[in-house]
Amino acid sequence: MAKARDTVFYCSSCGCETSKWQGQCPACHEWNTLVEAPKKEKKVHTGRFSGMMPGAVPVPLKEVSTEGEERISCRNQELDRVLGGGIVPGSLILVGGDPGIGKSTLLLQTCGKLSEQGLQVLYISGEESLKQIKLRADRLGEFQGAISLLCETNLDRIEDIIKKEQPQIVVIDSIQTMYREEIPSAPGSVAQVRESTIVLLQLSKGLGISIFLVGHVTKEGVVAGPRVLEHMVDTVLYFEGERSASYRILRAVKNRFGSTDEIGVFAMRQDGLKEVENPSEFMLTGRPRGVSGSVVTCCMEGTRPVLLEIQALVCKTSFGMPRRSSTGVDYNRMNLLLAILEKRLGFPLYEYDAYVNVTGGMRVGEPAMDMGFVAALISSFRDLAVDEKTIVFGEVGLAGEVRGVSASAQRVHEAAKLGFTKCILPRVSLNGIDVPEGIQCIGVSSVYELMQALAAG
Repeated sequence: MAKARDTVFYCSSCGCETSKWQGQCPACHEWNTLVEAPKKEKKVHTGRFSGMMPGAVPVPLKEVSTEGEERISCRNQELDRVLGGGIVPGSLILVGGDPGIGKSTLLLQTCGKLSEQGLQVLYISGEESLKQIKLRADRLGEFQGAISLLCETNLDRIEDIIKKEQPQIVVIDSIQTMYREEIPSAPGSVAQVRESTIVLLQLSKGLGISIFLVGHVTKEGVVAGPRVLEHMVDTVLYFEGERSASYRILRAVKNRFGSTDEIGVFAMRQDGLKEVENPSEFMLTGRPRGVSGSVVTCCMEGTRPVLLEIQALVCKTSFGMPRRSSTGVDYNRMNLLLAILEKRLGFPLYEYDAYVNVTGGMRVGEPAMDMGFVAALISSFRDLAVDEKTIVFGEVGLAGEVRGVSASAQRVHEAAKLGFTKCILPRVSLNGIDVPEGIQCIGVSSVYELMQALAAG
């Protein structure tokens, strides 16, 4: 008789469990995602809070009351914007980002501002000692409110403390350090992360506590652990940016209570993270003057227009096949725009290397940025500097036509507010725009007209 296995295999993408290893997950069909982990020795009682959950007994929708469920403001406009207006009571929020990007700093600052409002805050760390957290808090400034600190990784003890203290806000730093004794696997494993998240989810929903989870990020740029982790939480935030740069971008990739298009921009200073109230001005700092290949465009991040600088460099190739490189924009999209210039304007770009960069560390995918990239490529190819007070935006089609984009009026007003005097935009978008005083709007309907408008200065 075959001996029963003491281990099972979990899919790191969907959490599917199987008794033997397979190259492809039978549930989500992802390749090479099955990870071996010890089999559970005890039954995990995941329904212990069932009597406290609002959905334990069927309730008619019209009888469900939302009174007293106002969002909690973080007193941080950028964070509140990304969350959709503040923290929803009883929500589970996952914050991911590269090591050293500022996740713990942001959450500790947020805890300080929440405690100043009289809220009971519990900060649980599995990576730092109490003295280390205190040293970081002293560097960030004086904390007026009362914040409780706890250094613990045993989830059973954490669960008991949370039920006893009944805090309103809890921070877990990080979820990969938490473990349950009844699961015989190392902290950070698929089984431990999944079970820890389930317990915290039940605490959050059952007791109405808002819980922040800090998640480590793999080299592929996704939160470590099973992919099901992101499905279980209410909100997933990613903290982006280069550690050597002063800016940080907080982006929501999932939000059950708000939009996923909003971003928050922060500047890393000696005393912590500071909000950037005007990201357009911040992103354009240090822009070169009178240099070809530099163009300012405008993208919409949720409801906020953000002005960005696009740089392009087109130079004669030294190889048989020209090189292409893009930073901040999809590589295939850049190749498509180069093909349009080659076909519609007759540029022999097959003999030239092309490099495109979106400054400020932003990554854009909006079609309205097309005309900005095209203008930068034309400027570099013809060595023609674009006027520093000119902004360009619009979508470009395969026939070389320029198509209209949404929120044109907001983009024009943002440009006028920052002192731009000329705006090149799709001709069809001119209808219905109340042009602000001091800015000239030029409508174009093709890339050829765009080239003429750039040449006219």
